Amino acid sequence: MTKKNFSLTIDDIIGATSDYITNQEEIDKIKEAYNYAALKHFGQKRLTGEDYIEHPLNVAYILTEINADYQTLCAALLHDVIEDCDVSEEEFKEKFGEEIFTLVDGVTKINRLNLLGDTEVMIANHRKILVGLAKDVRVIIIKLADRLHNMRTLWVHPEAKQKEKAKETLDILTPIAHRLGIFKIKSELEDLSLRYYKPDIYFSIVEKLNQTKVERDSIVADMVKKVSELLDSQGIKYEIKGRSKSIYSIYKKLDKGKKFSDIYDLLALRILVDNVSECYQTLGLIHSIYHPLPNRFKDYIAMPKTNMYQSIHTTVIGLDGYLFEIQIRTHEMDEIAERGIAAHWSYKEKGSNVSASMQNTMEQKLQFFRSIIELRDEEESDKEFVNSVKEEVFNHTIYVFTPNGDVIELPNGSTPIDFAYRIHSDVGDKMVGALVNGNIVPIDYKLKSNDVVKINTNKNSLGPSREWLNIVYTTQARNKIRAFYNKIDKNEFLKKGQEIIAKELRKRKISTNDFYSQENIDKLLLEFKVPNIDELHISLGNNKIAVGQVMNVIYNDVATKQEVILKKAQTNQPIKNKINKNDIIVEGIDDIKVNIASCCTPIPGDNIVGYITRGYGINIHRANCPNVFELNERLIDVHWNFDIENKYSTNILITADSDKDILLGIITKASNMDIKIQTINSLNAKDYSLFEIKILITDTLKLDNFMNEINSIPHIIKVERSMK
Repeated sequence: MTKKNFSLTIDDIIGATSDYITNQEEIDKIKEAYNYAALKHFGQKRLTGEDYIEHPLNVAYILTEINADYQTLCAALLHDVIEDCDVSEEEFKEKFGEEIFTLVDGVTKINRLNLLGDTEVMIANHRKILVGLAKDVRVIIIKLADRLHNMRTLWVHPEAKQKEKAKETLDILTPIAHRLGIFKIKSELEDLSLRYYKPDIYFSIVEKLNQTKVERDSIVADMVKKVSELLDSQGIKYEIKGRSKSIYSIYKKLDKGKKFSDIYDLLALRILVDNVSECYQTLGLIHSIYHPLPNRFKDYIAMPKTNMYQSIHTTVIGLDGYLFEIQIRTHEMDEIAERGIAAHWSYKEKGSNVSASMQNTMEQKLQFFRSIIELRDEEESDKEFVNSVKEEVFNHTIYVFTPNGDVIELPNGSTPIDFAYRIHSDVGDKMVGALVNGNIVPIDYKLKSNDVVKINTNKNSLGPSREWLNIVYTTQARNKIRAFYNKIDKNEFLKKGQEIIAKELRKRKISTNDFYSQENIDKLLLEFKVPNIDELHISLGNNKIAVGQVMNVIYNDVATKQEVILKKAQTNQPIKNKINKNDIIVEGIDDIKVNIASCCTPIPGDNIVGYITRGYGINIHRANCPNVFELNERLIDVHWNFDIENKYSTNILITADSDKDILLGIITKASNMDIKIQTINSLNAKDYSLFEIKILITDTLKLDNFMNEINSIPHIIKVERSMK
């Protein structure tokens, strides 16, 4: 990417757009956006010491290199004014309209996130990025350009901040740039990230490249001359570029165990021609003179990559036995390779020559992202969401076709059910079978690229089978099946809740009209934080709340719900933690007494060790239990059996900044997840509330889910396992 190392002006931006933005009104709008941004940022400085307006100017300049439209350039110039200059939404919309506001607002929301962190923060980031992308892909393109300029000036930050930003960029933003095919930005982001994240490796590669640069340049020049003579002899119009491999891509190959001398494409050419037939003609000419290397030929013209990349790659034995990777493509393919999704996104421009098929591909690509967050309001655990992002966004994908020839993009591993729900919810709900390439296939058939899929439906179908939840691959399909059954379940829970209330009222000899007075309804909705009385009935029907709690709100039955819950939990007798000796395997010993340590209460899924006691068999501890850290001479290898049906006790410590409704929330979460609470102890603390609970649970996976659920309760500060 071309870099401007001197101060930019608005004239530089307008000049860079002169070959593709000719509408004077659009040019005037870009100038207006600049003048407004310059006024609002006046007096602000960056850490580099330069005027702040230099940053939005650089972001806009980067975007001109991928031919961004005028709305995108306006948003780039204005992307920090809402956040940094106290500009109101009303004022912004009045001056620049809804569309540019949507772009700036999307970037602003992403910039407010702390993108780096542990799983929960990372998930939240992925969610926000995907939501922004689903609304308008240009939000992400602006964000990528924004990050690129910030990476170019990262030297101004302390080392810790440099590494944090570099890792964040590699983990989150470069995969999305790759997904969108914007290699112009992706490649520089990767190199700059490596420069700050692993500087020793980066400069080691730079030094090796510099040592061989003169020799490589000479070899490449000779090869360019020979190939040019070959193409000239056949009258082919062409452009040849010597192509340097990015430092990051060299690092990735070295990281996989390759030697520097074994990286073929350090010597590389890129040949651009006018049309596809000349691509293959050029390939034939080169192979007629230079011997191709086996297994190094790839035809991405006939089979494009999922990010629209098209090119022919071949590695040949060139002059003096040097290996050359040669890429052959048309000028249009080169534009797409550099700019990706931005190269053909029409942005509603008049007179766009974008083909219908290309637009269809764009829509499918955006739909692929949208599907991840389409039902984001449905209940879904953080773990499920991050898995869906990893599996469906950043892994390999396939292209399949409808019988009409429309392209549908799906993650590799998808089934006909996933295809049906990608088409429409009604198609999935009414699906009764599928044909692939004209043949009947089972519904768990794994689709492959280029399959033609026809879904058979029946309007009288009762809906999807619950078993499909174990078959489908995509989160979109799984959520839509769940939504179908949630709707049915809600109706059943509604009726059940109404019956529970009616039965309780008959028991207490209370009239229905008295109970459902407007005053009582208002009290109940406020207390249980539900929007209407039907939702209260549903909560009763699915056992999220008990009828006694409802009656207590209206009729002030004896004790408060907190007191009732705490008393009930504290009077429960602890269940002795029995162990099935077959659940734990002791290496080399078949029959010995095994006990679960009460200090760390391990459960299936924990890494465990055995401690040999005197006369009491073996005590099983968690591997990180401090009570066995220094007892190596009496420790023995043990592990859980694969097939365990028993439940085991463990302890959780919960910290909250209030005790209001905490116990109720804990009991409700446990009940919903079929987890038995053995005891609850309320501990005294000056500034916060502490609860120690002992639960009976099957394994660490269910425990993690339960702890995450508790963490979602308002006022919870921390949830952790306790050791004694």
